[in-house]
Amino acid sequence: MWRQWLDTGREALGTHWPHNVLVPSVALGVGGALLCWKLHSRKVKSIELGEGWWGPGEKPHLLSEDTSIRPFIIEASDQDIEDLHERLDRTRFFSPLEDSRFHYGFNSNQLKKVVTYWRNGFDWKKQVKILNRYPHYKTTIEGLEVHFIHVKPPQLSSKQKILPLLMVHGWPGSIYEFYQIIPLLTNPGKHGLDPNIVFEVICPSIPGYGFSEASHKKGFTAFAAARIFYKLMLRLGFKEFYLQGGDWGSRICTLLSQMKPESVKGLHLNFMVLPTGGLKRLKSLIIGRYLPWLVGLTQEDSRRIYPYMEKNVFSILRETGYLHIQATKPDTVGSSLNDSPAGLAAYILEKFSTWTDSVFRDLEDGGLDRKFSLDDLLTNVMIYWVTGSIASSMRFYKENFPRNYNSTPDTKIGVYVPTGIAAFPCELVHAPRVWAKEKFSNIVTYTYMPRGGHFAAFEEPELLAADIQNFVLKVEKL
Repeated sequence: MWRQWLDTGREALGTHWPHNVLVPSVALGVGGALLCWKLHSRKVKSIELGEGWWGPGEKPHLLSEDTSIRPFIIEASDQDIEDLHERLDRTRFFSPLEDSRFHYGFNSNQLKKVVTYWRNGFDWKKQVKILNRYPHYKTTIEGLEVHFIHVKPPQLSSKQKILPLLMVHGWPGSIYEFYQIIPLLTNPGKHGLDPNIVFEVICPSIPGYGFSEASHKKGFTAFAAARIFYKLMLRLGFKEFYLQGGDWGSRICTLLSQMKPESVKGLHLNFMVLPTGGLKRLKSLIIGRYLPWLVGLTQEDSRRIYPYMEKNVFSILRETGYLHIQATKPDTVGSSLNDSPAGLAAYILEKFSTWTDSVFRDLEDGGLDRKFSLDDLLTNVMIYWVTGSIASSMRFYKENFPRNYNSTPDTKIGVYVPTGIAAFPCELVHAPRVWAKEKFSNIVTYTYMPRGGHFAAFEEPELLAADIQNFVLKVEKL
């Protein structure tokens, strides 16, 4: 045991003692043991996994949960389409302000165009065939029917290694956000990426979103979602895997990394919300405005952060009205959105405008066609509409904003797994590497992405796929 401690201490200190030489110094031996204990204690720090039951009624004590993986096929019923068309035909529009563009929310003139296309041009049955292009499944975990897609790579060569990758979406997105990036990750050689870094991709729908059953009880947080997705990966036979997420997916994947660091080979994020940082962060902001290098900020960080009061405070207030509603009384507005397809489209697509690039607020059409097709945008909206999941998806905000955020278990420990960060320039907030290191102690890659906003996989699948590959390649070589 002492030899093991000494070896660990020696490796940590970067020395090269011969294995057949004993160090007579008791002090050094004790120091090595203490160093080993310290390193070991850091590795084992984790959030308690916990347990939960989110199905209706009390958890059955006698019946064991069905652990089977069941194939699932999305269907487009004529009844759903007829009901949608009738509701769209009855849409009551209001007159927009002159020259309001998207500064007051979704421009009502543009909404008329969206509704007209949705009613007369959008082919839901065709889009369902696209959705069913990948294999869909459901399985029961903690009383909920959890939906996911599971895409395996095509036939591989002997040099290629399959790496399991769990990708988690956010709000107001869905698993459809990943449809363009999946072929890049599962068959990279065909798309000009490194052919030897091949992924087996699992994309679950967060419970309460899309085709995953919503919790029947209060208190379903990102901690519960992380635990459920960990159980999903175990059920699929993966003891070790990579994680990738943005928006709520970032939060869920980070928590999973803190719960089960021994299972997470690497964590890749394209969005982060960091703790406020207190006086240390304020000092960094004040000094960084004039001497960024003195507080570890780069010139690119400065370009993305400042002027702070204008870009980060006012812009956040302007873009987070939805958050205050959803974190307090989501069912009220959820009732309206669940009844009106036009209202649902306006509410969701406004985010795909301004969260993709804030300058799109200045455009009459919100710049929606700059990065997306209307078919793709409406397919995402339709997932919320046909499943009636908008209200339950919004409840996720209320469940995840406790009165004292700093008291949650994840704030007490860091993230120690290898981490890759893709910082997109049009993201809602920018987290410089020096700030991110306060929470993520093992940042392997940090990339200033050349373009793109909040919906990275949807907007820039090639850029995101290449960055994921670069991160994993470095982790695999560690």
